[in-house]
Amino acid sequence: MNPPVCKLTQGTIALVVSIPHGGELLPDAFAAQMQDVARVRADTDWHLGRLYAFATTLGASVVAANYSRYVIDVNRPANGESLYPGQNTTALCPRDTFLGEPLYSDPEAPSSAEIADRIRDYWNPYHSTLAAEIARLRQVHGHVLLWEAHSIASVLPRLFAGRLPDLNIGTNSGASCAPALREAVIAAASASPFSWVADDRFRGGHITRHYGQPQRGGARGAARNGTDHLHG
Repeated sequence: MNPPVCKLTQGTIALVVSIPHGGELLPDAFAAQMQDVARVRADTDWHLGRLYAFATTLGASVVAANYSRYVIDVNRPANGESLYPGQNTTALCPRDTFLGEPLYSDPEAPSSAEIADRIRDYWNPYHSTLAAEIARLRQVHGHVLLWEAHSIASVLPRLFAGRLPDLNIGTNSGASCAPALREAVIAAASASPFSWVADDRFRGGHITRHYGQPQRGGARGAARNGTDHLHG
């Protein structure tokens, strides 16, 4: 039996943490089509399970992907629409790494049919789990805060110029949460020893944009410069 698409840890408070890019599993059938660089899975959001372990202690629910984003990126729209038109970004089923290295031996892989299968087998179950958990807690509390958790390398010339700040807060330019919540997160970042930016290069992925309903709690994404928790 294959491992589940994601791990759900159910909590009791009105907070759900989504970790869409921390998965490391790469099924043999997919790995066989891929270059050696894919097996390194360098674009994984490493160690977020450990970094956010405190959330479950607080009583938050956590939904964490088990499979690599190289299988499918559950934080992209299923129709493949770009979240950042006109800028370099990664696809629903990536064909290259953040550095531009080809993932597949066949540059046309995966096919449209295979992408459709991955949406059915991986993307849909992740979102079904996430949506159901949000709905469950909303029944209890009336509102739910969704926190989309990420980490990323601090220097990736293909995706952005220069070096990322330590903390990158995304609220879809304020559309995914109430202004007071956005300001509270910014205030916390300002009081921390870390550099930060809000709604700059990363404004929140599909999860933040799709589920962010300010009148029902809202959503925000936070990408942490991976150098800090890997070496700091």
